[in-house]
Amino acid sequence: MSETPVKTTCGFVAIIGAPNAGKSTLVNKLVGAKVSIVTHKVQTTRFNVRGVMIEDDSQIVLVDTPGIFAPKRALDRAMVQAAWNGAAEADVIVHLVDAPAFARVLADKDVKPQDSLAFKDVGRIIEGLKKHELRADLALNKIDQLPKESLLELAKYFEDTGCYNKTFMISASKGSGLKALRKSLAQAMPEGPWHYPADQIADLPSRLLAAEVTREKLMLRVHEELPYAASVETETWEEHRNGAVRIGQVIYVQRESQRKIVLGKGGQVIKAIGAAARQELSQMFDRKVHLFLHIKVRENWSQDRAHLALFGLELE
Repeated sequence: MSETPVKTTCGFVAIIGAPNAGKSTLVNKLVGAKVSIVTHKVQTTRFNVRGVMIEDDSQIVLVDTPGIFAPKRALDRAMVQAAWNGAAEADVIVHLVDAPAFARVLADKDVKPQDSLAFKDVGRIIEGLKKHELRADLALNKIDQLPKESLLELAKYFEDTGCYNKTFMISASKGSGLKALRKSLAQAMPEGPWHYPADQIADLPSRLLAAEVTREKLMLRVHEELPYAASVETETWEEHRNGAVRIGQVIYVQRESQRKIVLGKGGQVIKAIGAAARQELSQMFDRKVHLFLHIKVRENWSQDRAHLALFGLELE
């Protein structure tokens, strides 16, 4: 007798939220490996990154979206639009909220909530859900930093908006509450075959992943002097017979003064960035990596449609 085939489910979950809510940390934790770069700077994630999570017979494709905020530049608008596109195409939306930051707004009697950036960002997402006629699951993050009473108050606030199906209280960095979230997401996936092999943890080309790792090291090293004015592109990728890979990347900055910052005295800064990126890439790809970095000044890289298209971003 032939065995009854196992019924599998597979679908997409969009993780949305304000900048620095912890979306990338949550995706990495759920996947069990690093698929999205993480820094303490807001707007680190610039495009939709897909991480693949397996729960029982369900494959869940987690879409780490850019933070939703008030866009000022063309690049900002493209990032926010990418986030809403990811949400609209998902089977489930999870709105991740920095619970302590939002709780402080509600508790501060000297500041009107509507004057707070945290309140505005969350309000913007609630308005967006209503505008697009979408419903989401709510995940209150960093619960270890708040008393139970404050968490219940926050949950009630969001419940009253009518935009949410379920509420989860989690700590993305520590893993608290993630078991219930994983189970719920798996149960919500539609029946169908898996989109990716069982051992694949991300849907991101190696060239793009390598560029993101270098951008992370760049932001961590020069975040104060060069917060958002740089981009990294992998220009060359050469496979060697011995299994090693030679990667050539360009760091684009907008001004000559920024190029000098990234270069550093005697080239020390770019050497440190390259060494950190090379070490992580070697571990990530499980092979020897030869990384060569160059810096170029391109004043309008953030308005270059061809460059942004590499990351799946479209300018208006």
